[in-house]
Amino acid sequence: MVEVVKAPIETKIIEEVKPPPPPPPENLPPPPKNLPPPPAFVPPPEVQVTPPPTPAPAITTTTVAPPPAPVTVSAAPPVVAAPPAAPAPAPKIQARPAQIDVGSCAKPEYPAAALRTEAQGTTRIRFTVDAEGQVSKAEIVGPSGASREHRLMDRAAVEALSGCKFRAGTDEHGKPVGAFANVEYTWKIE
Repeated sequence: MVEVVKAPIETKIIEEVKPPPPPPPENLPPPPKNLPPPPAFVPPPEVQVTPPPTPAPAITTTTVAPPPAPVTVSAAPPVVAAPPAAPAPAPKIQARPAQIDVGSCAKPEYPAAALRTEAQGTTRIRFTVDAEGQVSKAEIVGPSGASREHRLMDRAAVEALSGCKFRAGTDEHGKPVGAFANVEYTWKIE
């Protein structure tokens, strides 16, 4: 037989010793901030380029002296006749470029899209004018800007100003000839 001793059981609660928390790390970068996304389109900066000035057409003339008169030798004393007086030179006529008659021009209409965006600028156009004063070609040599609205304004200026009356250019003899006419149209919202 076995004797079982029933004695009180003693229990103790033992707390587990936890190691101290590690010190916070130093010099950490700040947490990332929620930045807004970059814009979808950044327009390029507007660059103002002034074209070089167009020099006036230069006309040079060369005057050639008449050859000396032949001299004849004879036994008798020669009788020298006075040479006829040279005719007075004709007055010089200066050549001139084609010119636009501004009074006959219709004012270009501001495109609606350009008005909405308040686009402004100066359109520079070079017109090729024939001897009758009719426009045979128009080319934009200085656009009013780089945007789509500026291109609309440039096109409107070419269409409206091509209908203007031009005076043909003349050569050094005063005859009408084909020439160029440079026109600047400034777009301004009033």
